[in-house]
Amino acid sequence: MKLATLRDGTRDGQLVVVSKDLSRYTPATNVGKSMQAALDDWACAKPQLEALAQGLEDGRIAGEAFDEANCLSPLPRAYQWADGSAYVNHVELVRKARNAAMPETFWTDPLMYQGGSDTFLAPTDTIKMGDEAWGIDFEGEIAVITGDVAMGADADAAGQEIRLLMLVNDVSLRGLIPAELAKGFGFFQSKPSSAFSPVAITPDELGDAWKDGKVNLPLDVTYNGEAFGKAEAGIDMTFNFPTLVAHAAKTRPLGAGAVIGSGTVSNKLNDGPGKPVSEGGVGYSCIAEIRMIETINNGEPKTPFMRFGDTIKIEMKDASGKSIFGAISQKVEKYDG
Repeated sequence: MKLATLRDGTRDGQLVVVSKDLSRYTPATNVGKSMQAALDDWACAKPQLEALAQGLEDGRIAGEAFDEANCLSPLPRAYQWADGSAYVNHVELVRKARNAAMPETFWTDPLMYQGGSDTFLAPTDTIKMGDEAWGIDFEGEIAVITGDVAMGADADAAGQEIRLLMLVNDVSLRGLIPAELAKGFGFFQSKPSSAFSPVAITPDELGDAWKDGKVNLPLDVTYNGEAFGKAEAGIDMTFNFPTLVAHAAKTRPLGAGAVIGSGTVSNKLNDGPGKPVSEGGVGYSCIAEIRMIETINNGEPKTPFMRFGDTIKIEMKDASGKSIFGAISQKVEKYDG
C-alpha cells in the first residue's frame, strides 16, 4: 500500500492512497483526513486504506492523476523525528573530516539525535539557506514511521510497530556542525528542516527487498543532473530499523507517527573507503563523504558543498526500474527573509 499527503491549503494536507505505479490516487478522507489521523487509529484505518488501494489496482476506482509536485511530505509535521546513524562507515568518515576520534562503542550502540519535526519540507520544496558558507549538504536516507511503541520494547516488538517507510533528505550545514557539537549539547542550527519522499509505503510493498529489518535496494542520488550515489541500503547497515526503533524507545514510549531515520546510506569498498560513481564505485549519499575520500587520497577536499542553484534528487527504484517512493527533487536557493 502506498500513501501520500496532498496540498490542500492546510498544515497537515489531505491523505490519499496512491496506485503502485504512482500514476493515480484516490482520496482517503473517509478513513482519516490526515496521515497522522490514520496512524492514530491504524487498526481501523489500515483495512479501509487497503480496500481503497485494491480498488485502484483492479480498476473499480478510477482515481485521479497523481502529481508528485502536489505532495507535501507524507507527514508534513510529526510529534517525533529522531535520526540514527545506522551506517557506521559514514560516521567514521565524517568524524575523520573534523579530526574527531570514533569510540568503539559506535559499532555496538546506535547514535541518534532528535531533530526538528514541526516544519518538514515537501519533496519538491526549495532548500532556502542564508549563506553558502554554512556548508550546505544533502543526506540521502531511509526512514520508518511507527505506531505506538512501548517504552523498553525490544527489537522484535519494535519491528512489529513499523507502519510505513519513506526516503529522506536530511539537510545538514557542515560548516556549523563542529562549533555546535563542541558545546557538548548536540545538533540544532546545523540541522534545518528535512524533506521526505512524496509517497510512504507499507513494508510489504518491497517484497523480498524488505528483509531482516532492512531495505535491500540501492538509493539513487543525482546531484546537479549527474549520478552521485547508488549505495546499497541493505549493505553495511550496522543497525537495522527494529534496532533503531528499540533504541529510541529505551527510556520513553514512542507515539504513533514517530519518524525514525537510518542516517546517511553508506557503503565501504573492500573494507576501505568507497569510490565515486565516475570511477566505477557506488558513490556517496552526501557531499561530506566524497570530501573525506578526497582528503584521504589527495590531502585536501576539492568538491564544494552545495551552492545556490544546485539541485539534488533522491529516489529508489525496484528491480524493474520503477520508482517506489517517488523522488525528492529540490533546488538550493538564497533565503532573503
